[in-house]
Amino acid sequence: MEIKEEIELLLRGVVEVISKEELEKKLERAHREKRPLRVKAGFDPTAPDLHLGHTVLIQKLKHFQDLGHEVLFLIGDFTGIIGDPSGKSETRPALTREQVLANAETYKEQIFKILDPTKTKIVFNSTWMQQLSAIDLIKLCSHYTVARMLERDDFHKRFTAGRAISIHEFIYPLIQGYDSVALKADVELGGTDQRFNLLVGRDLQRDFGQEPQVVMMMPLLEGLDGVQKMSKSLGNYVGITEPPGQMFGKLMSISDELMWRYYELLSSLSLDEITRLKEGVEQGKIHPKEVKKQLAIEIVARFHSQKAAAEAAEEFEKVFKHKELPKDLEEITISWSEEKIWLPKLLQLANLTQTTSEAKRLVQQGGVKVNQEKVTSAQTEIPVGETYLIQVGKRKFKKVHLIAQK
Repeated sequence: MEIKEEIELLLRGVVEVISKEELEKKLERAHREKRPLRVKAGFDPTAPDLHLGHTVLIQKLKHFQDLGHEVLFLIGDFTGIIGDPSGKSETRPALTREQVLANAETYKEQIFKILDPTKTKIVFNSTWMQQLSAIDLIKLCSHYTVARMLERDDFHKRFTAGRAISIHEFIYPLIQGYDSVALKADVELGGTDQRFNLLVGRDLQRDFGQEPQVVMMMPLLEGLDGVQKMSKSLGNYVGITEPPGQMFGKLMSISDELMWRYYELLSSLSLDEITRLKEGVEQGKIHPKEVKKQLAIEIVARFHSQKAAAEAAEEFEKVFKHKELPKDLEEITISWSEEKIWLPKLLQLANLTQTTSEAKRLVQQGGVKVNQEKVTSAQTEIPVGETYLIQVGKRKFKKVHLIAQK
């Protein structure tokens, strides 16, 4: 590839780069000196599973990797114990080291569904942070002022609102920045919510006599609702370890408009290929459902296999087009001490919704069926002692044996 083509690929989907000129110079020098760039992205293992939102960054790492550069996948086992304050209105609860390490192990397994394990270097920031003495840490803190920290939007909002900001939260951006010093990073990738932290890395590298890293900020992928960013806590996510059928069904549920956003940030198709698909839909030559199906197959195959993706597509057609029940229908038994149970409570106990409030809303919206009959009253009570086929939305089915509690 020519440098111009490399930059076009690397800037695909990127919201902001600081700076394009620096990136071009680094790429030219890498070619000239035959030295790959050191490209860093950090992930705090604060939860055991990654979702498609996380993979936007990992896909960009893959672009660098495909161009022959060195990928440094940083697992923030040290910073994970602190908790990233970015975008938070309150102090995060601290995780134990055992929790962080357990989550880190699952990350190591999951990332190689995208990255080449032979070309990826996994690093832990505890490696260098645990070697720093108390004096070293104090010296590191001297590189930034409280006034500079309070320029950060989330800190500023919390300060003006009178909400607590712990001292250790100020240290987090400094440690993330110091990671770039320790790794001598040429490029660091992060989400748009990481802008402050990423720029701290550039500042610290200058202070330590290094050439500042290029910062590339990726967008925060919208969840299935197309509004809020993808998040497990919001329930609008697609986990990369989810079963093929579940993953496929979730991807088929996104809007036609959101589909193009997912194509740009997640698909391996070129921008020219995506443009041709979009033109085909706009001209009425291709049905948007078929284009969405192509995307769902690609993503399921990436995290499972081509065979699993084909089977998921076939199963989807059976369930949602021909109204057949899924072949892997889950059966559970719930015992209840009374003669009847309130339907929203049953949905919560069956793990079909997280709360009874969510269940009530879904029932009132017509999104719940019991024995293939739509239920619209949130006051509905279900007799105990029977077996029920319950469907929530288009994708969730369970056979529930509701028995009397002895």
